[in-house]
Amino acid sequence: MSGSLVIIGGDAAGMSAASKARREDPELEIIVLERGEWASYGACGLPYYIKGEIKNIEDLIAIPPEIFREKRNIDLRLNHEVIRILPDEKRLIVRSKKDEYELAYHNLLISTGARPLIPNIAGVNSTGVFTLRNIDDGKKIREYLQKRSPEKVLIVGGGYIGLEMAEAFQEIGLKVYLVELFPHVLPSFGPEISEVVEYHLKKYIQIYLGKYVNEITETNDGRLSVQIKDKKAENKEEYLVTDMILFATGIKPEVSLAQEAGIQLGITGAIAVDEYGRTNYPDIYAAGDCAEVKSIVTNKSTYIPLALTANRNGRAIGSTIGGRKTLLAPVAGTAVVKVFTLEVASTGLIDLDNLHRYGFDPVKITVDSPSRAGYYPGSKMIKISLIADRKTKKILGCSMVGEEGVAKRIDIIATALYSRLTVEQLENLDLAYAPPFSPVWDPILSAARVLNGKL
Repeated sequence: MSGSLVIIGGDAAGMSAASKARREDPELEIIVLERGEWASYGACGLPYYIKGEIKNIEDLIAIPPEIFREKRNIDLRLNHEVIRILPDEKRLIVRSKKDEYELAYHNLLISTGARPLIPNIAGVNSTGVFTLRNIDDGKKIREYLQKRSPEKVLIVGGGYIGLEMAEAFQEIGLKVYLVELFPHVLPSFGPEISEVVEYHLKKYIQIYLGKYVNEITETNDGRLSVQIKDKKAENKEEYLVTDMILFATGIKPEVSLAQEAGIQLGITGAIAVDEYGRTNYPDIYAAGDCAEVKSIVTNKSTYIPLALTANRNGRAIGSTIGGRKTLLAPVAGTAVVKVFTLEVASTGLIDLDNLHRYGFDPVKITVDSPSRAGYYPGSKMIKISLIADRKTKKILGCSMVGEEGVAKRIDIIATALYSRLTVEQLENLDLAYAPPFSPVWDPILSAARVLNGKL
């Protein structure tokens, strides 16, 4: 095919696309423009770097820049920011530390990722207030911890990053407070699962549910005074004094470049793409945390910013541009998070109201089952919520929590979603059994049996 491929963004989707396109077409000119000084790194490892389990920030680099440049013949340009896309002219305006220049392309991939969603409140830019999205963020937090030796930290947001960082901060000796706007942490996992997590969290940290941070004020001694308000009772407020704050209130797709260029956004606010990752311009593609994906459950466009999704879709687009047309895979949204000694996981759609809006008639059960044979030492209880459609009997989603055996069991349900299994077919799976690993009726099979009975 040859020509040129220019990629905006040098992380998961971008570098996966570059590497795959190179394998498919050795003659293709490939240029990657990354506005930061890091590329191809594992952002999911940042909480463990801050905790100290990962000693060096360089350990998070999946593939060093020199490998891309010297062994894969990919022109990776760090500290090069695209400031404008001119799609009708097939050109970019690029700014580096030295100058500003124009760059032509045959095909363009936008993989600009996402940015932290930070509330517009007084004091949010105070010293000691952080987000955690990239390597620079991780370095700043760790340096602050080393230089200032804080005693208290407030985390705003009870999602994946908030809970992982709660564990990281608590284990290095900080007193941790967590504020969550919704009634539960991990709200997308369902209340039955979230309540187990909250009960567990209270052993380690202090949590405020259904509340939000309204204002931050720097005190005379260099600390932060935080006004916390109740979502349901606006006249109720309380104050907390802390040494640092981490906002983990979600992310927003970084689409400003695309939007200014007239590239179409979808209903989620991310870039709309077709089954090959193409935008409304056939020579411009998008992938990663800036782009929509297709749900395996609804077959509709959705926004699910996860690492595997970014890598897989970037790889598929690289294959297509390299000459081998490859469809993007639909997404189940399978995720797992470690919360102190708990494993918490979900896949598919969990929210019943949302499922109703998509036209399903969801039926949900929640069961408790041991992770091992009851008589075998060390068995832990697993709580599973399983959902299916009453009409088709097909699995729609699942969430689960426990101290062992959760992280990989969720993959069975993800496989069931992709295989479009009915509850009865799930119940009849021949899953492995041995007392140290599972009871005769694995927790997945027990949940399917109960749900099948309810259907």
